[in-house]
Amino acid sequence: MDRMHALVGREAEQQALSAFIASPEEGALVLRGETGVGKSVLLEHVADLASATGHRVIRAAGAEAEAELPFAGLHQLLYPLLPDMDRLDGVHRAVLGAVFGRCDGPAPSVMAVGLAVLDLLALAASATPLLMVIDDGQWLDVTSTAVCGFVGRRLADSKVKLLVGVRSGVPVGFDSAGLSELHVPPLSREASQQVLDSHYPALAPHIRVLVLDEAMGVPLALVELPPLLSSAPSGHGVEEAFGAGGVPLPRRLQHVYGARVAALTPAVRTELLRGALDGVSARTGSSPVRAVRYRMLNADEAAACGLLDVDPYTGEFVFRHPLVRSTVVRMATPNERRAAHTVLAQLHRQDVERHATHLAAAAIDPNEQVAAALEAAAASARRRGGEAAAVAWLTRAAELSENRESRSRRLGDAAFIAGQAGLLERAQHLVHSGTTHGVPSPAAVAASAYVALYEDGEVCSTHRQLLNVIENIRDRAEGEPHDVLTPLVNLLLVISQYASNCAMWERTHAVLASVKHLIPSNSLVYQDAWSDVLRRGTGLHERVESAFVNFPQLDPWDVARLCDVAYRVGALGRYRSHLQRTMEREREREVGAKAGDISMLHLLLLDQMAAGQWEAAEQTGRRSLELATVRGLTLFAYQSRAYLAVLAAMRGRVEQARELQAMVDSWAAPRGIGLLTQLADTAGTVAALSEGDYEAAYLHASGITHPGTFEPYLHQASGTLLDLVEAALHTGRTEQARRHALAAQTAGLPDISPRLALLTYGVLSMTATNDREAAEMYARAEAHPAGANFPFELARIRLAHGIRLRHNHGRKAARQLLASAATCFEQLGATGWAERARTELRTIDNSSRTSPIPLTSLTWQERRIADLAASGLTNKEIGERTHLSPRTVSSHLYRVFPKLGITSRAALRDALGRLPDLASA
Repeated sequence: MDRMHALVGREAEQQALSAFIASPEEGALVLRGETGVGKSVLLEHVADLASATGHRVIRAAGAEAEAELPFAGLHQLLYPLLPDMDRLDGVHRAVLGAVFGRCDGPAPSVMAVGLAVLDLLALAASATPLLMVIDDGQWLDVTSTAVCGFVGRRLADSKVKLLVGVRSGVPVGFDSAGLSELHVPPLSREASQQVLDSHYPALAPHIRVLVLDEAMGVPLALVELPPLLSSAPSGHGVEEAFGAGGVPLPRRLQHVYGARVAALTPAVRTELLRGALDGVSARTGSSPVRAVRYRMLNADEAAACGLLDVDPYTGEFVFRHPLVRSTVVRMATPNERRAAHTVLAQLHRQDVERHATHLAAAAIDPNEQVAAALEAAAASARRRGGEAAAVAWLTRAAELSENRESRSRRLGDAAFIAGQAGLLERAQHLVHSGTTHGVPSPAAVAASAYVALYEDGEVCSTHRQLLNVIENIRDRAEGEPHDVLTPLVNLLLVISQYASNCAMWERTHAVLASVKHLIPSNSLVYQDAWSDVLRRGTGLHERVESAFVNFPQLDPWDVARLCDVAYRVGALGRYRSHLQRTMEREREREVGAKAGDISMLHLLLLDQMAAGQWEAAEQTGRRSLELATVRGLTLFAYQSRAYLAVLAAMRGRVEQARELQAMVDSWAAPRGIGLLTQLADTAGTVAALSEGDYEAAYLHASGITHPGTFEPYLHQASGTLLDLVEAALHTGRTEQARRHALAAQTAGLPDISPRLALLTYGVLSMTATNDREAAEMYARAEAHPAGANFPFELARIRLAHGIRLRHNHGRKAARQLLASAATCFEQLGATGWAERARTELRTIDNSSRTSPIPLTSLTWQERRIADLAASGLTNKEIGERTHLSPRTVSSHLYRVFPKLGITSRAALRDALGRLPDLASA
């Protein structure tokens, strides 16, 4: 169909597409419509329009034959830009090098590839605007779809545009990519008549009506149906031509093409079948790509009958439409398809993945050589981040294995990859398939453990299973390869970390000591950081830094694990670039995100919380929760909720924090997931502190670790240092607060982490028994280089020291500190602490004008509660006398203390003594 007639009735679409090219705000657009509706013609129209306005145009097209090849679509799209790759920084060059098979780097995540592609596109478009056009996007491989979605969401206000054509009515990866869409509807009756008349002006009237009725506005049908219907015997209609039963239009068009294919000579049909199975383009106008394709020869007969066209770039035959390609494959016999795959396997013998794919398709009986080729293809795909393809190829390799042991091993490996990636249903199925005839392989056991951990938070049974497997490997073969043992050890450490149970960690340490010489040093780093950083954290900074020297060769899981270690020692911000700079990106919506991607989002969330970037942290947390929920990764979903609960508490959103806290605790506590129950208690502590309920805060904090101690194997034991001391001071437990501060100093917390050093100096200042020590310790906290990296903690220390100065009549110095703390809290959005700092400032102003404090500064209820507290009653006892809840009592006292210019219950009696008697008021 010529371009002029093809665009009949498409004025609205042309206008929208012209606006897309001209708009600086729109970066990506999905063109969606049914088969044959004219999407490809519109894509070509936009390409011509962009070329005319100075754009460089790059084209790619999806193909069924390549739907399982990782990054096959991205190869097409980026191949013309490879000369610009050498201009990228080392990290992004290594990522794309792994994708294109140029180097043996680690398997990149979608986010890593997406960021590298964004930089590559920015370089390529620095001189000339760039338009990328992808046709048949429904057949783009999963990894390429994910990257294109990631990139497309970030092209606004850039010189790069992405236009994707996809078929409606079928689920595609772009459905959830969050890109703008333009629907291409069928033509109107009037436009359909114009198209039909332009091609068949002499068509018989009854055939014309029949074609218009059957085509239903689909241009391809308007062009292809008339010859078939015209050749039907007089008086016969569509039922005779296609068969009765309401056959869908694409099937009818396949019937049209099928009749033409059947009329070809056997040799030409063979050429077409080989081309179809090798993903030869179904579109003219595609730019040349690197990948080798079967070259159809001597096929003029197929071109003459409208099945093939000639690519103007290469001069080679290409399919006229994707339906032609699928019809050719559908009409071939199984033996014909296997013979074609055999030829194609030989053609691609230098491409490990394509070679193995065609070999497997040609195989019928078990064949160890083909199974080994598929295993190699799976390893290649996994290195490039194609876990789904690796699982599929290993599964097929198991089917072609010649013995039970090889079959079980390959199914176990496939299950392990699926489990680690969070493909839980697939992992469960593979584990079941691999254990039907015997004992499961170690990989299958690990896969089952992943499923149980991710899906239901099972830590106890999975811990026992892995201990047994590791001990069996140790006892059976002293020299067991690392690639078998290391993943089991790392998973055991992950499970032990989530459990945070002393007895489980002791068993983990014992078994790891017996295999220490068989596992890499990184696993020992994880062991020390995740178990008890206070007692095993010496030198972790240097060990992490040393491990990151080999960053380009690190497995992506190891990158996430090492960043987790960096977080434990307060140095995560230093390695932000190794999390692929995802903190700078908004609304992460990568398609098919894996478990490792969610772990990285959790780390970004923690780093954003520490740095005071709370709005970004909220977005990251919501995104991680969404991804975990969609993928059925229940453990990660509750972990996301736990982090969001702590964040909400810090921001003063107390009800939200407590709701999330209750959800996490009710799920994690029965399962013994100590890491999450500790986070829930931390959220409760911070929420109570935020609203001034110090008694509740103390109960939560002391539930994590007792004052004066730091319980072993509890990560939050040290993390809650400031919370526990602050709550203890405000509830009159000065002895406990001082004991805990000194315990932090004795335990060497300042040597473990910059954050812990800041907190230790802060609590020593808050609990100091004389002003000299308080000033010295506060100065050390204020001058610590980590202060700028932890603004929330530093502001809390300033607030506490300002209150102390005010209480000791250092109003001028106190004002500066309190004003600084208030400003920081307001900038962070910590409403509870900001109000407290403002109240302290108001107290200074009031006290400078009048003294003693007038009775009217306290309400009747506040004065009554203050008197009862001064007499030594607890909040619970006061509540029983006043018919109030202990929490309400605590809230009243929170407002009383700054009004009286005190910071603890111990000072209540003296402060109240300066007020008029309640009875005479």
